This record gives sequence, C-alpha cells and structure tokens, in this order.
Amino acid sequence: MKILVLNCGSSSVKYKLIDTADEKTLAEGGVEKIGLDGGFLKFKKADGSKEIIELGLTDHKGAVKAVLDLLTSEDNGVIKSYDEIGAVGHRVVHGAEKFNKSVLITPEVIEQVKACYDLAPLHNPANITGIEAIESVLPAVPQVAVFDTAFHQTMPPKSFMYPLPYKYYLEDGVRRYGFHGTSHRYVSQRACEILGVDIKDQRIITCHIGNGGSITAVYQGKSIDTSMGLTPTEGLMMGTRVGDVDPGALTYLMLKHNLTPADLQKIINKESGVLGISEISSDMREIEQAIAAGNENAKLALDMYELRITKYIGAYAAEMGGADIIVFTGGVGENQMGTRASVCKTLGFMGVEIDAEVNAATRGVEAVISTPESKVTVMVVPTDEELVIARDTAAIAKER
Repeated sequence: MKILVLNCGSSSVKYKLIDTADEKTLAEGGVEKIGLDGGFLKFKKADGSKEIIELGLTDHKGAVKAVLDLLTSEDNGVIKSYDEIGAVGHRVVHGAEKFNKSVLITPEVIEQVKACYDLAPLHNPANITGIEAIESVLPAVPQVAVFDTAFHQTMPPKSFMYPLPYKYYLEDGVRRYGFHGTSHRYVSQRACEILGVDIKDQRIITCHIGNGGSITAVYQGKSIDTSMGLTPTEGLMMGTRVGDVDPGALTYLMLKHNLTPADLQKIINKESGVLGISEISSDMREIEQAIAAGNENAKLALDMYELRITKYIGAYAAEMGGADIIVFTGGVGENQMGTRASVCKTLGFMGVEIDAEVNAATRGVEAVISTPESKVTVMVVPTDEELVIARDTAAIAKER
C-alpha cells in the first residue's frame, strides 16, 4: 500500500510517500511559507538532487493539492493518479490522555484532537488543518492520526504526575505527557532488531537529541519515564528551549521585568538553551566552530548541553536498575561524535566503553559504537518517524 505521510506545521507541510510493500520512500519534500511571501515547494528528485518550485499558496488545502499534483506530474511524478494513495498518515503532536495508540481519523477523533489545542497551541491546530485539507482534496481516502504522546502513555503515575495540587491534574490535565514518542518507539525497537534481542528483556535509554531533544527510559518495550513534560520545553537543554529550570526563576523574571506570559513563552521557547547561553547559534556545528576559535560562551553552552544528557541517562539507569542499551538518534545524536564521546566517557562508572574509532567514523548510519567489553551496548540508530507512521496507517487502513 502506498501511504502519504504528512507533518503539517502552522505554515508548512512536510511529506513522504512510502510504499509499505517494501518500505521504500518513493518521494519526499515539503511546502514552506504557506500564506506568507516567498512560499515554495521543495522536493527530492529521482536522481537524488533537490529542486525548489516557487509558489504563492494561501492555505494548507492549496499546499496539499500542490504536493499531490507534483506526485502525479509528468516530469517528477511517482504515481499515475491520486487513486494509488491507499491512505494518509498524519503526525499529530498531542493526544493528551485520550489516545494511547494510532487511530483512524473520524469526526469524533477530530473533536478530541481539537480539545487538546490548549496543550499544544502551535502544533495541534496545524495538524487538524492538514487533516481537513486532505478531507477536501481526497475525501474517500482513509486518514490515520499517529500521536507523539501515545508511546509515553504507559508511564506510571509516579513518573507522569507533577507535585502540584492534584486538582490541576483533574481539572486541567497538567501532567507529564512526553514527546518524540514515535521516534523513541522506532529506535528502541530497531536497536533490538539489529542486536537480535527481545525488547521485553531489555532496559533501554533512547536519546533523541537535536534542536529539540528528549530522553526516554524504555523498560521491557514500554516507556516508563521521559524528559519532556506537559510541553516540549521541559527536560534537556535544547537549541533554543530552556529545558529544566527553577520555576521560581521564571516568576522572578516575570515580576522583575514586567514580562507578560507571551514574553515568557518566547524566552523559554525561542531565546534560551544553546542559543541563549552561547549568544551565537542553536546549531551545534556553529557552536563547535566557535569553540575551536576560543569562544568561552560556546564552550559553556556545549558543556551544559552534554551534562544534561548525562544526568538524564544516569537517572534513568538508576530508575530501571541499570541499562542494557543506550541509543543515540536525532540530528545531534546521529552526527555529533564529540558529544557522544563526551557523554559516554562520563558514563564509565556504568561500565560504558565506546570504540573511539568506530564512534568517530559514525555519522547518520546504524552502528554499535561500544566495545565488545562494554557492559552497556551503545548504538547510533537514525530515526524514521515517517516509516512508523506509514506502518501504523497501513495496518489501520487495512482493518477498516
């Protein structure tokens, strides 16, 4: 079955067309700046080269139509007609406690996703816009929602509850939900496939580290704790997000500088993290260049970034009574061998030992980077969230 996977943002649509028969990606790309000046459609051609087509698109319906027209075009198309698309799978960021697995999209599901708008105001409305765009263009094609939060619904209350008055959980749903669940699910399963071990016998720590980052404790195949919380700002220090911080510091700054909630949201989401400390960039490649040039703030930012990763790995190893596998994924996890080496060196007390040569040669490919003597297997597994979405979508569409 050919599955169109969509990830819709407020002004963008990313897509992949995957044939689940052989799990081959037939096409991929995205539309950017929807409703803004300078909108464009970018895509990868059959020969691997990339092309950009300038478009003036006012809404997501037009963007989805542009993607479908490209997929069926004479010059760059990979299918002859829309009829070849068996189903559409959507990444939906927040499912709250309403969804613990992927589901067929119905009017009732749409209303439940809309009920989560206040928990993910930047993401869920855009996700619904994409769903409604497909409904208008391909009304007969089944759609499936795959939730970032679903994998973490196996966390026990002691892990997901905040020590706030209990009424805020009952009345407002304030608790840890976690994100990147599709990625953590994929890499934990894939790591066990590579090693030929049963995931139900393993204690796995998955590190999805990129501009956004989260770490998850996967015990016997289930998420039992994760670093992101009610929103994606908790946990690790990230590219521009603050991660863990004393909430008293935030109220102090609000009062001292007369900040509005919108001001604070901007600070903790867009102006903090690696960018905030380095005052240079949120891109680790630029941070490493600045460190090489002797920039002290860049060095401090990287040290803080790596320390937070180490602390969470150590905490989750303690929580599970040890660790059998540590997996690095995401843009930084897959490509920054220096960060992997630094983190793993600190974890020597756990018996972690990596092969320096293998680690230095590993960028964006599946690899075991620990030595045979290491008491914990350390791996790099590139994530493939779109493949998970395609698999779930195909399975649910076939059950209709």
